[in-house]
Amino acid sequence: MLEIKRLIYIFSFFTFYFMSKDCNAQKINLLDSNNKRTGAWIKYHSNKKIRYTGQFKDGKELGIFKFYDITTSRKPILIKTFYENSDSLFVQFYDLNGNLKTEGVLNERKRVGLWKYFYKNGEVMSQENYKNGLRHGEQFVFYSNGKITERSLFKNSLLDGISSKYSSKGILIEEVAYKKGKPNGLAKYFELNGALKETGIYIDGKRVGKWEYYMDGEIHTDDEKKKNKATFRRKKEN
Repeated sequence: MLEIKRLIYIFSFFTFYFMSKDCNAQKINLLDSNNKRTGAWIKYHSNKKIRYTGQFKDGKELGIFKFYDITTSRKPILIKTFYENSDSLFVQFYDLNGNLKTEGVLNERKRVGLWKYFYKNGEVMSQENYKNGLRHGEQFVFYSNGKITERSLFKNSLLDGISSKYSSKGILIEEVAYKKGKPNGLAKYFELNGALKETGIYIDGKRVGKWEYYMDGEIHTDDEKKKNKATFRRKKEN
């Protein structure tokens, strides 16, 4: 009698389990009364590996969507976060090992606001500001240790403003004014110890006027620099 009850219990358990599983399966990839996607959806690549998972409401994406490479469903290579009643979404790109590469906001498929790019160690490699899909505002580039290597200003994806570069020790080594993507205005170049090396003016990307060169703490003109170089070559030849 006990054996029969045990068999009935086991049979009931598995029947309930598979019925529950079928019910859950029926709740995936549904369409509402207006024939719009609703609830949880899972799509697959041609090789049966997961392509994406996410939630729909009234036919529109809502919340977190995870996209996978065709070679593996282990870790997503792209995560999109959709917001209700908004044309903007937050996107994060990953490599196959799950390391974050890039993140930022899209609005109508155009980059807007702050975007960040990362080293494999998780440190920020660079950060850029966008307006209507174009770089606009400050851009920073960093060494892998987190120190700034470059700071620039952009307008409509062209350098526009002061661009500065730094050594790995944080010493300023270059400072150049840009206009519409070309050097325009005052430029300064420094030695790795921070001492001024040369300075002058650019117009439309070309050096104009007299540039000053600093050697052993003394100012030299362009003509003097050429003369010193010629003297150095003669000494070397002799």
